[in-house]
Formats: sequence, C-alpha cells, structure tokens
Amino acid sequence: MILYKKTDLNNLPSATGVYLFKKKDSVIYIGKSVNVKARIKSHIENAKIDNKERKIIENFDAVQVLTTDFEFNALILESKLINKFKPIYNTRWKDDKSYIYLKITKDKNFPKILITRKDNDKKSVYFGPFPSVNTTEYLLKQIRKIFPFCSQKKISKCPCFYSKIGLCDPCPNYINQLKKGVNKQNYINLYKKNIFYIKKILEGKNKIIERHLLLKIKELAQKKMYEDAIQYRNRLLLFQKLIYINLYSNLETDIVSTKISLKELQVYLKKYFPNLRSLKRIECFDLSNISFEHSTGSMVVATYGQLNKSKYRKFKIKRERNRSDLNMLEEVLKRRFKNKWQHPNLVIVDGGTPQVLTALKLFNKLKLKIPVVGVAKHPDRLVIGVDGLPKLKSNLTEQKFKLLVLLRDESHRFAKKYHLYLRNLKLDNLKK
Repeated sequence: MILYKKTDLNNLPSATGVYLFKKKDSVIYIGKSVNVKARIKSHIENAKIDNKERKIIENFDAVQVLTTDFEFNALILESKLINKFKPIYNTRWKDDKSYIYLKITKDKNFPKILITRKDNDKKSVYFGPFPSVNTTEYLLKQIRKIFPFCSQKKISKCPCFYSKIGLCDPCPNYINQLKKGVNKQNYINLYKKNIFYIKKILEGKNKIIERHLLLKIKELAQKKMYEDAIQYRNRLLLFQKLIYINLYSNLETDIVSTKISLKELQVYLKKYFPNLRSLKRIECFDLSNISFEHSTGSMVVATYGQLNKSKYRKFKIKRERNRSDLNMLEEVLKRRFKNKWQHPNLVIVDGGTPQVLTALKLFNKLKLKIPVVGVAKHPDRLVIGVDGLPKLKSNLTEQKFKLLVLLRDESHRFAKKYHLYLRNLKLDNLKK
C-alpha cells in the first residue's frame, strides 16, 4: 500500500487496483480501476462539471493505492474497504440509492443468494457493497455457471427451469421431493458445498477454488469419468476467465513510457553494475505450477524497452515431482543458456534472494557475467545480484522501475497461460 501526496499524482501506477482518497487520517472515497492513474486523472477532469467529484478533489490531500493482479480481486477488495471505512462520498452510488449487497441466507438446507440494499439482517451473511446492480447481476451470472444455485424464493414441487440448463444443480425442488435417507442428504450436502465455494469466491479466496476444481478434475479422470471431468474443467476455465479476464489489459499502454524508463533504469543499476553499458535486451523468468503438476517456465524479452513477443520462450519442466521451485528455475535457466540465442544485458527473476542466488550460482558455473535482479512482492522490493545481495524496498511505481514490473507481470502471464494449456491438454487426451 503506497501513499501519494496531492502534489505527486504523476507517479501513480498505471495498474489495476484500488485507490483511497484521504483527508488527513480519514478515508473520504474509495474506487477501483484497471488503470488507477487514468481513473484518478478522470476524477480531476470530472470535478470541473460534477459537484460530487469537485468535493472529493477539493478535500483530499493524499491517495493511497493498493495494486492487484486482477480486476476481480480489485472488485472484492474495494467492497471490503468500503465496508470497513464507510467513506463519506461512497455512501451513495451512481444510481443515487443505498448500498448494494449480495445476501446469502443461513437456511439449514438450501441457503438463498439475493441482491439487496440492506445489510441489517442477522440471519444472513452479506458481501459488498458493490458499485451497481448491473455489476452485481453480472457477477452472480458468472458465478452460477461455476457453482450452480437456486434463485427461486420458494421451493415448489417441480424442478425449476434453470435445473434443465445446469444452473440449478442439484435443484432444491427436486431434492425436496425425495424420501428421507442417505441419497437425499447427499444432494443437500452437495448444494451446501456449492454455496460454501460461492462464499469463498466472494471472499477473494481464489486459490481455494482453483485447488478444489483441480482436485475434482483429477479424481474424476482417475475414475475414468471423463465427461464429468470435462464439465469440471469447463468450470475451472470459466472461473479463471472471471478472475483473469482483465489481467494485463493495460500492458500495451505502458510500453511507450517504458522507453523513457529504460535510460533511467540503466543509470540506477549502473551504481551496482558498473560495466552495464546497455539494456538493449532484458530477459525475465518465471514459473507456474499448482501442486507441482504441469509445471512450466517462461522467458519474456524486452528489446530497446519494448516487449518483443517473437523472442518469448516457454519451457515444460522435466521430472517435476519432488522438485522445488528453485530446482525448476535452475532447469529453465540452464536450458535457455544452452541455446545460442543472443545473450541478455540483464536477467530478471520473479522472486527474492533465493531466486537471485540460484541464477548467480548457475551463471558462475557457466562462466556468464550477466547482471541479475530479483523483483519481489509483499513488500515490493528489488534484490540486486551483487555482493551482499542488497534488498531495496523501492517504490516500484516509479518511472525507472516501470519496465521491470511490466516484464515480471508479463512473464507471470505467459507461464500461467502455458501451464493451463498443458493441464487442459492432458484432460482432453484422457478423454480420448
């Protein structure tokens, strides 16, 4: 979380995230955007014609920014922060009505999911607030494709229409007609599990959902229930689309400014790498794996400060079982430098001290003198591959670091994309 003074808005990140307008220690407005810098500039422009915007701009003295990997995460984080701080200028949304929430009732067998404007029912769990009815309805529509639920207010005797198209499964109307017994209870438990995972989505617990769906796919494939496994694979793809859809949507807009940052970055790094004469070619490496299955590595390349997708390379990790991330990173780097591709002027690894040390030890064995920098998160910091491995808690939104962050995020995207491809390919092959 980084604080920007009112006089320092040019340094705001062009990244997805949540921003908090602050007046001294009070939060007066919270918003989200796929491009925080552009959105805040829009607030300033709109202040010329809109009274609410004018009051926000006149009263704030700093902006606090929390960047997120995905727009979905920003949406969930925004709702949590609004609920926590209740900023004065968030009390009414664009439709000039009260807050919008998702309400999940605590019914014993068949909890209901409803859109509401009240949050004082102690018999329900609430998520939000959300910015509009349209956003909330869209969110529910997408979630329902992943974990079906009932939208009827009352249970009837006939299975509902949505049960016929897989959006209410198992259908409470059908379950209610069954005789008491193990079979009926199993259906009830399955319905309640769907509600449980919907809550996890609304809490932003993405890893729990991914892991659950992956385990289900694996379990069904092992039982040779391939049609069911394909259905869960499709659910997983829908979930990933929901949370990743706007990921890196602003990458291309950052490229122009990275040309400016390239020279600044070279000047900055020259303090640590005196022989650094050029940053013509920079390579960044990352890994993607879940439970060490279908592990992949990526190499993304920038030449003259621009992403050069023709030079990207992907790596399928060999003998991935019982291997650490560091072992796999070493393998990717070894395979890359066995090739006669042009050597980079700088290598970036996604990670901190362990990742930088792994790269340095390998380069020493291969007698390569290539500068290495680690770009780590939580907190944001750089790890410089020189004696002592200095760790710099830098503001990575500064102009000179823009290209480093861009490459790190792009390498993550590229590795993840290949990982998903391999995983889905295996499932398709099993079906055959």
